[in-house]
Amino acid sequence: MDRKFQLNNFDLLRLFAAVEVLLLHSFPRLQLPFPAFFKIMSNFPGVSMFFVMSGFLISASLERNSNLKNYFKNRALRIFPALWACIILTVIIIALSTQISFINKDALPWFFSQCIGIIYTPAFLKDFGFGSYNGSLWTIPLELQFYLVLPVLYFVVNKLSKNETYRTIIIGFIFLIFCILTYLIKIYLTKGEFEVETTLQKSLRYTFIPNIYLFLFGVILQRLKVYKSNLIYGKGLIWLIGYIIINYLIPTSAETYILKLLALGVTTISLAYTAPLTANKILKGNDISYGVYIYHGLVLGFFVELELFKNSIHILSILLITVVLAILSWQFVEKPFMRRKKKTIHEVTKVDVI
Repeated sequence: MDRKFQLNNFDLLRLFAAVEVLLLHSFPRLQLPFPAFFKIMSNFPGVSMFFVMSGFLISASLERNSNLKNYFKNRALRIFPALWACIILTVIIIALSTQISFINKDALPWFFSQCIGIIYTPAFLKDFGFGSYNGSLWTIPLELQFYLVLPVLYFVVNKLSKNETYRTIIIGFIFLIFCILTYLIKIYLTKGEFEVETTLQKSLRYTFIPNIYLFLFGVILQRLKVYKSNLIYGKGLIWLIGYIIINYLIPTSAETYILKLLALGVTTISLAYTAPLTANKILKGNDISYGVYIYHGLVLGFFVELELFKNSIHILSILLITVVLAILSWQFVEKPFMRRKKKTIHEVTKVDVI
């Protein structure tokens, strides 16, 4: 089989990542212990996988068509229509099912801020669910920042050198700088999970600075065309086993955390190009991962609002409801807008998605 960039399993891997995030959020919020299977699954953090895949695919999209008008239009068509539908549904559900009123001075600014990707929970929504109207949306501003940084990065790198190899080396150097920054931030400024954050810590978490290294790693892997390498193509099972061994044998610390996620990044790309027709055979070209990601926080918040705690059947209910919403989002919102997106690029592929 030809080692074509377009033939891959990214749709399936994104769906896995979205479900991992759903389960990660759902068990503790419903006051349930993590089951044994999730302790294995949690070795593959979905957000980190998303960031690497996004860098890999979005950089390829920009390189195929460097027209910035088309680039930003494509990114907007991918992110915003589904986000708008989710925000509107959020308002409807909360207004109909709770005593919370959207008739106040903060509601309109909040609504329009969410629609442009400035995600936050206003004071009047703090009492809904677990204190956030949809905690899963916090990465949307990060993705938008990545989309803004990437063309700036390419512009600067292209000015510094006309040689593609040197350009990749420069991006690699910038990637290392952000790895070091992330390491320093993790040591000196961040606390462990579930601990209270300071204002500085929270502000940093919502910027690209401690997060973009994974996105840039995806960019580098794409530019190196690792999907064609005999070390990557078709070797997903080997990388998977190796990553699991590394993850269990080497204790996680500030020093090993980044290295483990980089190993996961390579594993993710290798799995994408191992039996690369698998995703299409299973999903038939339907990519519901974005819908699963953006809707699960709303569904989970509703379950918490109803105080449906300590019953594992509710986890399955959250998953099923979220999948139904994701399918509806894909069929009636995302796919129609994606058709408009495809008309704006020369090479029609399914790869340049979040």
